[in-house]
Amino acid sequence: MITPGHIDLAPSTLGWSTILHFSSVLILCAHLLIKPRDSRTSLLWIFFASFFPVLGISAYILFGINTAPNKGWEKQHSDSRFNELLNSFRLPSFPPQPHGLNQQDCQPRPLLASIGSLNQILDRTGSYHPLLGGNSIVLLDDAMDAFQEMFDAIKGAQKHIHFTTYILADDAIGKELMALLAERAEGGVKVRLMYDAFGSAAASLRLLFWRFRNVPNMQVTAFSQVNLLQRKFMLNNRSHRKLMIVDGEIAYTGGINFHDVYLKKNGREGTRDFHFRIKGPVVLDLQNTFLRDWFYMTNEPVEQLLAATNFPEPRQDGDCTARVINSGPTKAENAVALDTLFAAVTKAQRQLIILTPYFVPPQSLILALRTAAARGVDVRVLVPAVNNHPSLQQASHWLFETLLLSGVRIFERNPPFIHAKAIIIDDEAAIIGSANVDPRSLYLNYETNLIVFDSVFTSTLKRAIQYEFDHSTEVLHVIWNQRSKWKRVAENFFNLFHPIA
Repeated sequence: MITPGHIDLAPSTLGWSTILHFSSVLILCAHLLIKPRDSRTSLLWIFFASFFPVLGISAYILFGINTAPNKGWEKQHSDSRFNELLNSFRLPSFPPQPHGLNQQDCQPRPLLASIGSLNQILDRTGSYHPLLGGNSIVLLDDAMDAFQEMFDAIKGAQKHIHFTTYILADDAIGKELMALLAERAEGGVKVRLMYDAFGSAAASLRLLFWRFRNVPNMQVTAFSQVNLLQRKFMLNNRSHRKLMIVDGEIAYTGGINFHDVYLKKNGREGTRDFHFRIKGPVVLDLQNTFLRDWFYMTNEPVEQLLAATNFPEPRQDGDCTARVINSGPTKAENAVALDTLFAAVTKAQRQLIILTPYFVPPQSLILALRTAAARGVDVRVLVPAVNNHPSLQQASHWLFETLLLSGVRIFERNPPFIHAKAIIIDDEAAIIGSANVDPRSLYLNYETNLIVFDSVFTSTLKRAIQYEFDHSTEVLHVIWNQRSKWKRVAENFFNLFHPIA
């Protein structure tokens, strides 16, 4: 039998929960108005918070509040401070400003007029990083070969090893890497290792890094912008950079993380990926990139970071002209990756090839791709047929029809999964590095790319990408248009929610 007290309690509880939920949504709406953003994103957050009371508000607090414009100044201030100190030390090998690299070996060769206009744009969007000549850049298009070469470079290190990555796992490859680094540290080589706290969370929870805390000459730190004591809670801002610099003379970068997905298992091929070995003056700019991030996370005395051993005299090692393209949620680097990609698309005259595992470009870039195809540029996009992020792949599929109708050719690489990233512009320039063509890489992550102006390197890279095209299936509109209604619903659904992820 229901007592009168029970009858009164239910409406009271329901009333207070409704008031709390309604108030929370109003506060969310007010915050969206105070911090304006894309209108579709704002409406989606309001919808999500309204229909999923606890989950929606919690998700907005964790992922929707973009504190980068307010908090990003901390990283910006740290970077500026590091650059000032770098200048004050007057290192003859690496004054960071473009006009400071006057050594003959660093001077770039004149660029062709057709591609030089792209570099002029980068002079403004990435003015901090100079165009440097005299580099050698070698493609490592097999992940296992790349691991072996990097492990050999670690074994041969004499002075220091600087290493940063997004995913470092507590598995066979991750353990081998950590053991090699510890061995060289014990041998007197200075090792600085930085992993992303989000991407490498599993290894951290399994105490992989903790086990190496007492190795002499080896420092290990996480890149994280989550610190409740300092009111920093930026889960979205992650270091997606992948760099290894040995003795300031050789560097490796690209798409490879350090975990076992690249190994053959149960008769299946491992993930495909590209990495690159770099020698020459541009290595010093990559060194500077690492040390700026390290300084931000550790506050290690700058006298140690700017030791002469970290910045040896630049030496010409090849004919490649290249420049570093760093991007991240700071004032100096905000959306530089997107600006560079947009410039590459708009400046392409004959052919544009995009290889990326995650393809969800913003509307501005979609329009640029469509316009490039309309003016006769051969635009080709190569993505995995089976993605390790199914929801993102569905959001990507939603874009296919518009691009296909505009003349953009899309290819899906048959399994195994391909994680490589590369862009080729008119066989004269290539963009390589860590960034994907998705909102996280273009807006939120700290990324490091290189743009290489060299037809010989570009030709080699193009042959490697052609191998991936040869193992792909072209998406034809006449067939794509026959996909089921439920497939279209799934694409629309995940595309709707992709901007708030």
